[in-house]
Amino acid sequence: MKKIVLATKNAGKVDELKALLKDHDVTVLSLLDLGYEPEIEEVGMTFIENALIKARTIFEEYGLLTIADDSGLEIDALDGRPGVDSAIYAGHPKDDQANMDKVLTELKNVPQSSRTARFRCTLVIIDEAGQEHVVHGKCEGRILDEKRGLNGHGYDPIFYVPEASLTMAEMTGAEKNTLSHRRKAFDQLEKMIEKLLKS
Repeated sequence: MKKIVLATKNAGKVDELKALLKDHDVTVLSLLDLGYEPEIEEVGMTFIENALIKARTIFEEYGLLTIADDSGLEIDALDGRPGVDSAIYAGHPKDDQANMDKVLTELKNVPQSSRTARFRCTLVIIDEAGQEHVVHGKCEGRILDEKRGLNGHGYDPIFYVPEASLTMAEMTGAEKNTLSHRRKAFDQLEKMIEKLLKS
C-alpha cells in the first residue's frame, strides 16, 4: 500500500483527503502521524510558494509522495489582500473575528458591485521521483457588509456565493463541499494521484 503524506497537522484536511482517496490503495499520513514537530515557516509571497515550501520540506525529510496546500481569500478592491496573510490578517494570534472585522472596516465605503472576491486553494504534489505537480481551485463570490450564517470558519460568514445565494457560513457541509475552492482543487488532485499510482 502506497503511503502519501499530507503536510499538515490539521485533522480535518487529513480526513478530507482520506475520504477522497478511499477507493485507492493508499495510506494517508499527517505530520502528527509521522511525529514531525517543527513548524514550517510560510514565508512565500504567493499560495504556490507557501505550498512548495511545505511540500519540499517534508519530501526532503521522508522521501514519500507528499502533498501540501495553501489557501486564502483575495479581494479585488483590496488589491488581492488578505491573500497569503488570510489567517493572520489582523495580526497574531490568529483570530477569525478580528480578520473579518478588519476586512469589513477596509471595505466600509466600497459598494457591493465592487466587492468581488474569491477563495483560492493551491495544492502541490511531489511524487516519489521528486517531480512537482500543481493544481488549483477557486470559488468566486463577493464580500457582504455584515456577517451571515453560523457554519464554517475563517471568512465564511462574509463570503457570499451568488451561485448558491448563500454565504459559505449559511451552507451545510455538503453544500459547501460541492462549491468550495478546496473541493475543486481536491477533485483535480484525485485525478493527478490516479495518474501517479498508475505510472
